[in-house]
Amino acid sequence: MNSGDDETIPSCLFILMSSVPNSVTAACIFLMLAGAASTKAAPQGFMEGHLKVVVIRAVEPDNVPQAPENYAEYPLIILSQDAKKEIARLTADKSGNYRAALPPGAYILALQERSGEERAAQRIHATPQQFTVVSNETVRVDITVFIGPVKGQASACIFYRRARVA
Repeated sequence: MNSGDDETIPSCLFILMSSVPNSVTAACIFLMLAGAASTKAAPQGFMEGHLKVVVIRAVEPDNVPQAPENYAEYPLIILSQDAKKEIARLTADKSGNYRAALPPGAYILALQERSGEERAAQRIHATPQQFTVVSNETVRVDITVFIGPVKGQASACIFYRRARVA
């Protein structure tokens, strides 16, 4: 280097660069920049809610429908706003509650897809729920899963809802 170059580079940086291999210097600079970028990222927010399972069956004296006892049988999925990208998978706890930390943005909460045969055999229906996460805030998103007759067959049926356990 000529003497003109020495004046434009701080002396401490020049000494560091000359005594350390270039790959190590590049890695250090990258880590410093990455650390600075991550401190500028918006803090996460939270989504929490409750999974309700509603059983719809024809009323018969010997056939009292029972709601499923295991919420894990109904895994949930968080999708991007356009529903093209999976963001996270959730399983409700034994009380039906769930919670997730997410970056700010718009999402969709849905029941995880099952095969066509399984879905038809069990007659499971759930409407996806759109929601928006804001930094340092919690948004509540409940979802209800209906198990029972196909649409239009519920006229002579009774609804049973599993009570929320506090």
